[in-house]
Amino acid sequence: MVFAFCLHHFFIEEVSIFKELQTNHNIRDAEVRLIDEAGNQLGIMSKNEAQRIADYRNLDLVKVSPGAKPPVCKLMDYGKYRFDILKKEKEARKAQKIVELKEIRLSQTIDIGDLKIKAKRAAEFLKDGNKVKISLRMWGRQLAHKDISVQVVEQFYDMVKEFGTMDKKPLADGRVVTAIITPIKNK
Repeated sequence: MVFAFCLHHFFIEEVSIFKELQTNHNIRDAEVRLIDEAGNQLGIMSKNEAQRIADYRNLDLVKVSPGAKPPVCKLMDYGKYRFDILKKEKEARKAQKIVELKEIRLSQTIDIGDLKIKAKRAAEFLKDGNKVKISLRMWGRQLAHKDISVQVVEQFYDMVKEFGTMDKKPLADGRVVTAIITPIKNK
């Protein structure tokens, strides 16, 4: 979605991935390969002759394959075609599930009870189909014991492994140990 702000008014405009095609008199090629509305090839002809056929059948001449030699044009009701494509796009967008990355923060000195509560929350995220990023930040003397931090993250993963698989193994990078868990696909 594109958001625009204009003099105390807020507009929301949906952006489509539909690519406008050249139609009727916007086609500048001298010769075209013509396909009728049923999908039958009518052959190679001049653009003017193809336009006459389109006008006679009350249809639009639409260039569907501009890269071909000669370009391929099809006879169709372009308004209906455009409406159907935009409707399919909208339905696909509606059915699409956005996967979010949820973050759970741990510490090297976390108690087992707190770890269980955070594991329960991570399991809920995974059940909802979201990815979970586990991050553990180390402070001061904890940096000398990165292996303990990795063990805490692995212990956390053992609590939630029935709901997800570890994409990224626990990795100590500077002060932070991170791991990413993705949900298991239900059959």
